[in-house]
Amino acid sequence: MEIPNSWNPSSKEWSPREVTRTVGLSVVVSLAVIGIWTSYYTVAPEEEAVVLRLGAFVESAPPGLHFKLPFGIDRAIKVPVTEVRKVEFGYRTIEAGRRTTYAQRGGDDATLMLTGDLNIAAVEWVAQYKIKDARAWLFNVLDPEETIRDTGEAVMRAVVGDHTVTELLTDQREQIAQQVEVKLQTLLDRYGTGVQIVTVKLQNALPPGRVQAAFDEVNAAQQEREQLEDEAEKEYNKLIPEARGAAKREVAEAEGYAIDRVNRAKGDVARFVALVEVYTLSPEVTRQRLFLETMERVLPKVKSIVVASEDGVLKMLPIAGSSGAK
Repeated sequence: MEIPNSWNPSSKEWSPREVTRTVGLSVVVSLAVIGIWTSYYTVAPEEEAVVLRLGAFVESAPPGLHFKLPFGIDRAIKVPVTEVRKVEFGYRTIEAGRRTTYAQRGGDDATLMLTGDLNIAAVEWVAQYKIKDARAWLFNVLDPEETIRDTGEAVMRAVVGDHTVTELLTDQREQIAQQVEVKLQTLLDRYGTGVQIVTVKLQNALPPGRVQAAFDEVNAAQQEREQLEDEAEKEYNKLIPEARGAAKREVAEAEGYAIDRVNRAKGDVARFVALVEVYTLSPEVTRQRLFLETMERVLPKVKSIVVASEDGVLKMLPIAGSSGAK
């Protein structure tokens, strides 16, 4: 059978040349379309692209429109670098904002930790992070999320082991979280994970269920002790200043009395010395004056005076200003 060299419209058949031309044209058009389609890519604002050429790293591309070699020679892997992710320890969030299920006490080994005072506490916490180096995130670590989980658990256990259970459950929670954040970031940078820790937050820190009742009793006793200490401190602050004030007042009065006595003694001595000098100059006159001055001080205090005359007759003399004198 002879194959026609050209297409016969009446027979509706293609010649081999036309078939070859049509197929070739279709292949060229398909390759052109595929080449154009695979020669560019778009990076979203929250992403960073890592470009691989035949499997080897070429560059990191920022957000925007970029071109690459087509037909799979270049491959762009997009990584969400602004997304804040989280790793939960001791609990799992089922639905954000509505339902959260916590690991059963004692059922999750990741929550049970030994404190510095040899107590056991169930610690539930979360680490939030984002990718700061897309290339390191993709190629430096086989499983970055598992690395973050294992490293975070190790760091938390180390930090909790440096604190008492009271510090963990009460006033040192924020300090512990900050220490874990710093140490976890240091280790992840050393491993080259390309991760930036945003925050570390302790959700719950409670003793295991089997010792919860005993711990509550101990905690209540500690709170009672603190209350009594506060009351004692308040009473101390009230009584001690009063006692110190009274003591200072007594000392001041004693010092004043001592100064008064010394001054009085000095005055008496000065008066006696002056009197001796005067007495030396005029003994008789001085003696008479001293007698009169003494009588002037004594007689007003006397209610009656008995005067013996030379003839032996006793007379009663009233003293002026004395009521009822005889």
